[in-house]
Order: sequence, then structure tokens, then C-alpha cells
Amino acid sequence: MNFTAIDFETATGYAHSACAIGLVTVENGIITDEYHTLIRPPENEYWFRNIMVHGIKPVETMNLPAFDDLFPEIRKRILGRKLVAHNEAFDRSVLTKTMKYYGMYYDELELADQWECTLKIYRKKGYKPANLKACSERHGIQLNHHEALSDARACAKLYLLHDGQVKLSM
Repeated sequence: MNFTAIDFETATGYAHSACAIGLVTVENGIITDEYHTLIRPPENEYWFRNIMVHGIKPVETMNLPAFDDLFPEIRKRILGRKLVAHNEAFDRSVLTKTMKYYGMYYDELELADQWECTLKIYRKKGYKPANLKACSERHGIQLNHHEALSDARACAKLYLLHDGQVKLSM
């Protein structure tokens, strides 16, 4: 079981406003790499309601690199990989629209048109609610919700559990 779990946080209601990313690489059912960084969104603009969700403030990102400067590190972790997200439509949209904003081409990443989605998987299993927090609590997975790396790690563990894998260490 090889895949990368991904989670974005956004600074505004616009999908191209990524302000944090978490990536968790799984090889043969074991977490082998974790990557997290804050990202300076366009104009370093934030909406109050987004700050209230994830707690990231403009002062934390104003001197950080923008997405295009961080992209080489991100690219090497996702190129040609199976991607998994808890709400894949949201995270896929953030990646595609942020790349487009910076003049990059999503197709060059050789990713599936649709990623694996643990939200859909757990809804099909009958979980109500099936949000990341509820699924993590149900399975005893530690979660600092809306912290991108913690969300990506929880998503990876939920995907491993769904597939019958039980190696949740790292």
C-alpha cells in the first residue's frame, strides 16, 4: 500500500489561497515521510473566518515563501503518487487552483483525475458523522484538527485502516 495523504489549509475562501500543507508518505503500509510547511498566500491576505478555523495568522506567513517557491519540495512528494485526502474535492481544488495561479500545470504531476477520499469511504461504511474529527475519535487516532500535518496523518491512518492495514506507528 503506497500513497501520499495530503491536506491543505486556506487563508481565504478562494481555493488558490493555500497557507499550509501537510503531506504524509506511506510505503508498504508504513508512514515513511512527513512534510509540513506554512505558505505565504497571495498578498498574504487572510479572512477572519479562516483564521478562526485553523489559527494561522498573516504575521506567521508574511516572511515565508509563496507556493511556487515551495513547490519543488511538494512536487517530489506527490509526483505520480496515489493521493488520498479526507475531502479530496477540496484539497484537489486547492492544489489545482494554486498551481494555476502561479502558472504551473497540474497535468505534469501525473496524478489521477480524482483522488482517494476517506470522507467518501467512511460515509459508505455508514459513519455518521464521517468528518475527520469524528472518524479519528472513533478509531483512537490523535488529531490536532485543522493543523495540516495532523490532518494528513489522520487521513493516512484512516486510509490504512480502511484497507485492512494496521501499521499505524511513526
